[in-house]
Amino acid sequence: MDSSIQALGWPSIRVQQASRWIAEHWRLALLCLVVLALYGPVVTGLMRQWSYDPNYSHGWLVPIFSGYLIWRQKENLPRLSGRPSWFGLFVVLSSLGLLSIGQLGAELFLTRISLWGTILGIVFFFWGWPTLRALAFPLSFLLLMIPLPTLVFNQLVFPLQLLASPFATACLEGINVVPVLREGNLLILPNYTLQVVEACSGIRSLISLMALGLGFGYLAERSSWIRVALLVAMVPVAIVSNGVRVMATALLVHYGGVTLAEGFYHSFSGWVIFLVAVTMLLALHAALTTLRRRFQPEST
Repeated sequence: MDSSIQALGWPSIRVQQASRWIAEHWRLALLCLVVLALYGPVVTGLMRQWSYDPNYSHGWLVPIFSGYLIWRQKENLPRLSGRPSWFGLFVVLSSLGLLSIGQLGAELFLTRISLWGTILGIVFFFWGWPTLRALAFPLSFLLLMIPLPTLVFNQLVFPLQLLASPFATACLEGINVVPVLREGNLLILPNYTLQVVEACSGIRSLISLMALGLGFGYLAERSSWIRVALLVAMVPVAIVSNGVRVMATALLVHYGGVTLAEGFYHSFSGWVIFLVAVTMLLALHAALTTLRRRFQPEST
């Protein structure tokens, strides 16, 4: 009898809890619905680009990772003694202004940055500075889901192409098994001319490795200087790993034929080199940790 009464009373308890939550947070819920309505096309465009643009395929994982980091702090956040800040409303209104400007000028980057600014403003407005500071990294990490402006992207791609080409050429000349002549970003082989195009510039692995280095450093390391070192090291790691990929492609073409420069083998080599870069990241972290223990022994 008691158990049946409790079973009948369980739904009413849940309804009461839901009603209490709605009464306390209806303003936030209404604001979130408005934000979803305003930014629906922006979010849809982001997800579409994550799907077709391999340079930003990691974008799917960025909000998931940020959400996980926020979830990890679910017990600490309610303890923060912060007041709602009206400055957060100013941030939201400013972000909505950016949204309008971006829509009028057909500038995707402005509309997407506006989404990020609106999220920050909502957190600041409802929970204040202590919560915003506690969530600084997860919220900042969300920036990695936003593709770079085309102008900035192109300014990064061309130097990376010019770095990958001479590095691969120097490696091929060093092992002295394949005659090669370089002209700009072209590697002229006896049976094929290998061009280091945008997809082979290393920008894809650089962006993904930067995101990986940031996330790994935040989870696995507390030392700020090691986190910064891991992030900075991703630039030469991406350049070197991509140069090795170009060199390996040249060797495959020379000994295995032109078909190995395209299709499945080319994509597979990209995954292999990325795994090598991840291994280099882990090895670098282990080396930095060893140096820290040697020069900064823990006090007993």
